[in-house]
Amino acid sequence: MPDFLLPDLGEGLTEAEVLTWMVRVGDTVRVDQPVVEVETAKAAVEVPVPFAGTVTALHAPPGTVVRVGAPLITVEPVEGLQEPGVVSGNVLIGYGTTTETRRSRRGPRRAQTVPHGGGPVPHGGGPVPHGGGPVRVISPLVRRIAREGGLDLRTVVGTGPEGLIRRADVEKALVDVEKALVPAEPGETRIPLKGVRGAVAEKLSRSRREIPEATVWVDVDATEFLAARAALNAAAPQRPVSLLALLSRFALLGLARHPELNARVERDEIVIPQHVHLGFAAQTDRGLVVPVVRDAHRMPTRALSAAIAERTAAARAGTLAPAALTGGTFTVNNYGVFGVDGSAAIINHPEVAILGIGRIIDRPWVVGGELTVRKVSQLTLAFDHRACDGGAAGGFLRYVADCVESPLTALGDL
Repeated sequence: MPDFLLPDLGEGLTEAEVLTWMVRVGDTVRVDQPVVEVETAKAAVEVPVPFAGTVTALHAPPGTVVRVGAPLITVEPVEGLQEPGVVSGNVLIGYGTTTETRRSRRGPRRAQTVPHGGGPVPHGGGPVPHGGGPVRVISPLVRRIAREGGLDLRTVVGTGPEGLIRRADVEKALVDVEKALVPAEPGETRIPLKGVRGAVAEKLSRSRREIPEATVWVDVDATEFLAARAALNAAAPQRPVSLLALLSRFALLGLARHPELNARVERDEIVIPQHVHLGFAAQTDRGLVVPVVRDAHRMPTRALSAAIAERTAAARAGTLAPAALTGGTFTVNNYGVFGVDGSAAIINHPEVAILGIGRIIDRPWVVGGELTVRKVSQLTLAFDHRACDGGAAGGFLRYVADCVESPLTALGDL
């Protein structure tokens, strides 16, 4: 009788909390069928079972924290149930080995009505009436957070479609409750460092502790950069290219010339992979996250832009799997959206560099010996001095700057 163990959840994630079981003892399961929803420090995800059979034991009740490698579920094989040629590994949704998607197997997830206190919906799934009217919740995680915080979901205003209560709504309501309960000076606000915000805080603190970083920057004439993007979007408006995607394309070309910036430091070695898994900073209601586009160096510019847009939307909705938030080798950041010119960014550990661009504004600029007004921005590169010296960092930044000032420069390397 095989035990399914909690699989490796990705870089730095060694445990997860069981939120909801989707099967019971005695149920029949198939390969890659989601059987349990767990929460890590980065996201709530559904875990598929890698073999078929009858469930004989669930080893961790909801609320239990399970370490990677510990038993989750026991399944007794059933003759004839295993489909020929269908195999799997102990993997999470998002790494699945079948072509059939989770949504096509289970159908779309619909909002559920929950009773007072955020408890589970009784078997049968019908609306549960109560004095405050129906409360619309889509995620067991949202219900659990509300229940553990003692929050009455009828007091929460949902900001999702048709009043759907999202995780951000519950977390905001809990912060408001904590502010009301914790004595504070006038105007003081207390925000718990937990969940995604806590995980980001820990990672950034580790970066500052371990990485001897340096920063270089350069002002660039971005007039042609904006013109190139406008031309691309005019040619195919149905597949727009963002400024961050275009900058990322130039950065990827720069990394091909200076691969030491696409690296990590492990003990006494600098490890330089052959791939570029591109991370980008995304601001969400739950704090800063860094989604990753894997093998970005192989993508055309439009595909890269679409991937960044898709992951940004998923990050803000809180639906990104841990695999999409880990494994980056280099990060880009558009802090110009915050109206600032420059930033000495913190490197996303264990990477060794991060490239950022500030706001693009009209400034006086000398062109051909004459003063004129151009669209000017600032590029900033923070780098780990263990992985490279100022010559490599400066060479990379200058190359990217040349591409921004004259996008035709990049054609020779495309």
